[in-house]
Amino acid sequence: MAVILGIESSCDETAAALIGSDRTIFAHRLAGQEAHHAPYGGVVPEIAARAHSETLSPLIEAALAEAGMALGDVDAIAATAGPGLIGGVMVGLVMAKALALAAEKPLIAVNHLEGHALSPRLIDPHLDFPYLLLLVSGGHCQLLRVEGVGAYRRLATTIDDAAGEAFDKTAKLLGLGFPGGPAVERAAASGHPCAVPLPRPLAGSKEPHFSFAGLKSAVARAVASGEHRAEDIAASFQQAVVDCLTDRTRRALRQAGGARALVVAGGVAANGAVRAALEEVAKEYAMRFVAPPLWLCTDNAAMIAWAGAERFAAGWSDPLDTPARARWPLDPLAEKVRGAGVKA
Repeated sequence: MAVILGIESSCDETAAALIGSDRTIFAHRLAGQEAHHAPYGGVVPEIAARAHSETLSPLIEAALAEAGMALGDVDAIAATAGPGLIGGVMVGLVMAKALALAAEKPLIAVNHLEGHALSPRLIDPHLDFPYLLLLVSGGHCQLLRVEGVGAYRRLATTIDDAAGEAFDKTAKLLGLGFPGGPAVERAAASGHPCAVPLPRPLAGSKEPHFSFAGLKSAVARAVASGEHRAEDIAASFQQAVVDCLTDRTRRALRQAGGARALVVAGGVAANGAVRAALEEVAKEYAMRFVAPPLWLCTDNAAMIAWAGAERFAAGWSDPLDTPARARWPLDPLAEKVRGAGVKA
């Protein structure tokens, strides 16, 4: 059994974990930054990078202590090398390089999106390739056919904003606090999902791409009108997102070609309404539905360590001059989507 030390620092979560190739979770430590960013209603990149640099070293020490291990007991060191906020990515990757050099261990540079893509396999040993993945987070909204480790075919992407970003913007407009996703979900529980007429961008279109910019604008107009309760706006917005995600996923399932399961991952996968609706879609297509536990949906180091374990088992490692990347698509050969920005 190989033991992988994983490091995650791509946004506003500092995390370290020790995972065995047999799926044993020896340690998992995470330090959030909500208090740092709450006054600004969103993540401030410079503040996030500084917090990572102050927190990461003691967090790794705590993870090793929890596992009862020394650095020499680790077989490889995996770290997020992108995509993400470049300052935070650099903090984690430089730390991983220093540890790998000092301990003479292989470095594994992990694509943060691959961490999400493979995270369900950490918990579910029966999840085999290929599967259709809805990767839905604050920075990304994609449908991918996961064919193997390092092998991804993008079927759809957002042409503007991601669903998680729309959740955060809606929370800010409604004054619900930060982080926005959980805040909107809590407010929506007391609201009516049909109270506010909101659009379902691209619903019914031939290609399964996403768009949430227009929905964000519609929410802003609903708030400015003063005609609706915050709870009703939250519930109507959440339902609109669910409708968009399920409509686009159905479209992609017709193109997935032999996918064995429908999988959802990423921060928005923690939303109960999203999970329940996607499970119903999977039932329609007589497919397994797989979603990681809630703690594994948001950014964490366990998924980075597991992705590192899968790559290590395949015999892959990376040189110490591997760069940090702000952008790093899982499918670099995918055609650019008309109208899509750099996030696609």
